[in-house]
Amino acid sequence: MATPATTADATPSQPEKQAIPPVQMFYCGVCTFPPEYCEFGDSLSKCKEWLQAQHPDLYDKYYSDVALKAKLGTISQEAQSKLEEDTAKKEAKAEAKADAARKKKLASQVIIKRIERNKRKYITSVRGLEAFGVDLKKAAKLFAQRFATGGSVTKNAAGIDEIVVQGDVSQEIYDMIVEANDGKGGKKGLDVLKDVLVDNIEMVEEKRKKDE
Repeated sequence: MATPATTADATPSQPEKQAIPPVQMFYCGVCTFPPEYCEFGDSLSKCKEWLQAQHPDLYDKYYSDVALKAKLGTISQEAQSKLEEDTAKKEAKAEAKADAARKKKLASQVIIKRIERNKRKYITSVRGLEAFGVDLKKAAKLFAQRFATGGSVTKNAAGIDEIVVQGDVSQEIYDMIVEANDGKGGKKGLDVLKDVLVDNIEMVEEKRKKDE
């Protein structure tokens, strides 16, 4: 009598699945879009200059006369001119916005204040970091960890956000911002402060009133 086939014998072998390699993507060094999508950003002219200098083969693929003619196809000359005009306006608007941000940054100040409390105790307040794109909560956490003390974001009497750190650490905070701008800030965990302009820092001391 024949032996019945087991379930394992009856199941056909499954072909081994092959791993699918990841797709290698290339991104523009200016707008960070894939090169074929740079036209949807605000810096097409700069993107094209960068691509032509760094990757001339890709530039020819997307922006050579042949490529542009193939892309435009039956688009009328009028539509093409309007497209170029709209792109130029978008770039000019983006450049004006970036220029305004640069001017605001150059005019902004960071105030590091050493404040005397009773019995020779101090706190240190830092105001104005947000003008340089600093996340105040992350900076407060960084200061608290660096000095093993309390650090928080609060509103001062004028209703302006500032960081308050327990202890006399005004000079140390200044030094941290200098370090963050020496090109090695990332290795020191100081990236959050890297865009602060050192020349725009003002050190202030507030003494305790005698009758307190």
